[in-house]
Amino acid sequence: MAKTSHRIFALVGALLFLGTSMALTVAVVWQIHSSNRQTNSAATKTAATDCALGQAAGTSEAEPAVFTVKGKVSKLVVTDLTPGTGAQTKAGDCLSVKYVGSLAQSGKKFDADYTMTSVLRFKVGVGGVIPGWDQGLIGMKVGGTRRLVIPAALAYRDQSSPQIPANSDLVFTVKLLAIQ
Repeated sequence: MAKTSHRIFALVGALLFLGTSMALTVAVVWQIHSSNRQTNSAATKTAATDCALGQAAGTSEAEPAVFTVKGKVSKLVVTDLTPGTGAQTKAGDCLSVKYVGSLAQSGKKFDADYTMTSVLRFKVGVGGVIPGWDQGLIGMKVGGTRRLVIPAALAYRDQSSPQIPANSDLVFTVKLLAIQ
């Protein structure tokens, strides 16, 4: 009887050890799996939301002609020069664009990246760029080129810079390359 109880005790001990080992292995595998899922999810979220205003790699393109306006601009005027055929922008999208900016009345160019091998990336509709861009680029389709004639109130208002006088109306020609 003592031999039998020792055998039962050894069998129960072995089963407990085996069960504990298996449970520990399953817990470790589950932890690794969960950690990988969280890391992948965080990386996906970061890639999807990492769209700080800045430059990204692109190609050089021919710059569009400057457009001038007679008189003061009173409201945002949006003109599709080339309608796109791709996805349509909505607030919060990360856009990659080429652009040229000029003063509305004189046509004096103050900024452009068409001829550079970079593109401008930013989130549209969230206040990262001037209000004229946030409003004027919504609904634009990938591959399209759009002219924005922007009143000073939707641009830099009474702020000035060396190239843009205070209260300047602006004209931008923007080509939408991609939505990320």
